[in-house]
Amino acid sequence: MATAAAAAMVVAMSVLLLGGGEAAAPRKPVDVAFEKNYVPTWAEDHIHYVDGGREVQLYLDKSTGTGFQTRGSYLFGHFSMHIKLVAGDSAGTVTAFYLSSQNSEHDEIDFEFLGNRTGEPYILQTNVFSGGKGDREQRIYLWFDPTKDYHSYSVLWNLYMIAFFVDDTPIRVFKNSKDLGVRYPFNQPMKLYSSLWNADDWATRGGREKTDWSRAPFVASYRGFHVDGCEASAEARYCATQGARWWDQPEFRDLDADQYRRLAWVRKTHTIYNYCEDRERYPAMSPECHRDRDA
Repeated sequence: MATAAAAAMVVAMSVLLLGGGEAAAPRKPVDVAFEKNYVPTWAEDHIHYVDGGREVQLYLDKSTGTGFQTRGSYLFGHFSMHIKLVAGDSAGTVTAFYLSSQNSEHDEIDFEFLGNRTGEPYILQTNVFSGGKGDREQRIYLWFDPTKDYHSYSVLWNLYMIAFFVDDTPIRVFKNSKDLGVRYPFNQPMKLYSSLWNADDWATRGGREKTDWSRAPFVASYRGFHVDGCEASAEARYCATQGARWWDQPEFRDLDADQYRRLAWVRKTHTIYNYCEDRERYPAMSPECHRDRDA
């Protein structure tokens, strides 16, 4: 069984996706209670449970923030969270929802919501680490007030691409560009994490805006807790069900035409930073940028 799965992985890795084929939107997330998939990571007394764990609130005060993580580790899948961000003056705070492996050359897939002064738009920063290398930041202004209601933030991760979604709108794609010499997260299972913490040394206007502790506690609220992934031990190097899950199928190996139109809209009207366009920081553009339609 292991040999067959490994062989399937090798065959799949040989496929180069350039886009343009049949594609489909991810399946709708299935909402569950917190305890089904998650456990507290630190400062459990700063986590409040509502409606039997169908909703969880993270509290940040001057003493500490807090966070939680999945019970298991996953190698590919679809992961989603409904989040209502810190309201009011949230400058200096960061609310994070991300996947990460547990080793020195780690892989990581990040949503980071950077707090703002009252009346200023929230910034959503995404990043992808592979083999310990990150520095692939993209930042957008959200086109709605994320503190007024819950919105869905999700990741579709398979052997071919990592797609970030806000509600049903794709905001970023990072494709497997191993053939271009770019490392891709494919053989390190990751846990999901979320946290609310103080980062006023960098989060808002490069650290120039500090956290106003007179407004504490800061509260971020969560629902959904959707996890649909290939659960694997931290030492696994392939998914035993590779090729059999819905998110492995050909229609989920790329975005469709409508999704690319919406991604182009995000790029044109809401993107405020894209590492692919930063010639001062990167005189030579990263090779994956053209394939990801970021250039």
